[in-house]
Amino acid sequence: MPCARPKRRRRRRWRASLPVCRCRPASRCRSESHSAAYVKTPSSLEFLTEALRRLPGVGPKSAQRMAYHLMQHDREGASLLGRALSQAVERLHHCARCNTFTENEVCEVCLDDSRDATLLCVVETPADQLMIEQTLTYKGLYFILMGRLSPLDGIGPKDIHLERLIARCSDGVVKEVILATNFTNEGEATAHYISETLKARGLKVSRLARGVPVGGELEYVDAGTIARAMLDRRST
Repeated sequence: MPCARPKRRRRRRWRASLPVCRCRPASRCRSESHSAAYVKTPSSLEFLTEALRRLPGVGPKSAQRMAYHLMQHDREGASLLGRALSQAVERLHHCARCNTFTENEVCEVCLDDSRDATLLCVVETPADQLMIEQTLTYKGLYFILMGRLSPLDGIGPKDIHLERLIARCSDGVVKEVILATNFTNEGEATAHYISETLKARGLKVSRLARGVPVGGELEYVDAGTIARAMLDRRST
């Protein structure tokens, strides 16, 4: 009779067991496991993070990193940033003539008598105006639309101050209107609409040359390209 083999005992592997809560949603669970693992963010820090998310190109993670950095490493910088924002909001408003940002009723460019008042450059934003100024090639005046036509977003002619632009161009001084809106679909549509409106009133209208790439925004184009596009502008 064959001998029976002894049975091998299986060794039990020790596993670290953590209390797992299967509550749905977990945020409503008040058990000790969740209370110990979840640290609630202070409301003031959450408010700062949400405020930073309003900046263009800043997502939730980036806003959170900036908020924690300011509070942990640069509280003096945070205070300076807060004062600068409050001061800018309090002091800056739109120029009564060209619509750009200024601390006075009329901006310095509009008050500059050395400027060629017969030329009026139309741009979308004050940032676009700054880029053209940095080319040092344009010596005329400006009108800032503060946006562009976008029917899908509910932005119409009234929202880009078209009536003010027409009144400015009809003062008998302006001889040429240079459309320097961005070369995006909305920017092109805005330029076409303004061009047709002003040409119907007998005004000369020109457009930046194609040195600016299709789909490009002036804010991100180098000064040399903008200068060439301004010099090679074409009639519309």
